[in-house]
Amino acid sequence: MSKAGGSVGLIKPTDRPGSRSADNLIKLLPPSVELIQSSLNITTGILQELEQALKDYEGKVAEMAERGVDLIHPAGVPPLLLGYQGERDLVARWERRYKKPVFTNGMSQVHALKVFGAKRIVGASYFKGGVNRSFGDYLSQAGFEVLAMEGMDVDFQKVLSLDPAEIMQFIERLLVQFEQVDAIYLLGSAWPTLDMIAPMEEKFCVPVVHHITSQSWEIQKRLNLHCPVQGYGRLIGDMP
Repeated sequence: MSKAGGSVGLIKPTDRPGSRSADNLIKLLPPSVELIQSSLNITTGILQELEQALKDYEGKVAEMAERGVDLIHPAGVPPLLLGYQGERDLVARWERRYKKPVFTNGMSQVHALKVFGAKRIVGASYFKGGVNRSFGDYLSQAGFEVLAMEGMDVDFQKVLSLDPAEIMQFIERLLVQFEQVDAIYLLGSAWPTLDMIAPMEEKFCVPVVHHITSQSWEIQKRLNLHCPVQGYGRLIGDMP
């Protein structure tokens, strides 16, 4: 294991009570990585709120740059609403302005899907309604054939209490519609899916790209680290 490390400015979209997304990320990172956190105030997950969050990121990115972190990570789904190229343009503008490397969850997940050689993917989220079309469009623009991008019908504030068995059944109902699927894409850090990645990969025989494992993998790659963690799927277990 490399003894090198670095600091990451993590900007979370929400700081809802009971959320352990940052704790789970820390669990999947080597101790040499310092995670400096800030958050926005998303409470409903509706499209209008996500669009407002896009504007709110700017001040947080500036704050992290001022604090001197090595890497800035505006986390969450709002940047995906800009589309694949729009998000890349925003990140490039931030990097020019603040002189720091920046990556989003969308970027890390696309990188992870590509490292697995995935072309045909099925995606799932806990967001309701048409916003999932925006997520699907983003992935299509990134070069994938999106067979499905569906959200569970669950209240945004109740995502943390979802039954893992219910989530597994939801994923299975999506997958059985298609003969060939190269990867499963799980969008969002709040639902209790981290411990489901390995069982899901074993059951469905395809890699699972997950919000948190993709974060750890991308952070490690960018900081030149290689610290696999077993028990949470192929991406962070094999560190391809």
